[in-house]
Amino acid sequence: MDKDRAEGKAKDIAGRVERQVGEWTGDKEAEVKGAAKQVEGKVQNTWGKAKDAVKKPSTNQADQDQVDKDEAQRRRDRAANE
Repeated sequence: MDKDRAEGKAKDIAGRVERQVGEWTGDKEAEVKGAAKQVEGKVQNTWGKAKDAVKKPSTNQADQDQVDKDEAQRRRDRAANE
């Protein structure tokens, strides 16, 4: 997991709490600051998810075909040994 995802989620939660406290106490400034922090956290979390998606190795069809062939061979070998 990318650090931006963790930091973003933490900001999102902290902003949500700050916004909610502002609503309960009638403090409009705290509501606005909390909402802004919440949006910042969501953006950072999304950025981290995008970076994670790019880091994942993609499996092309030829690789997947080889994995399938290897698995089929292992099954045949097990069946022959039983």
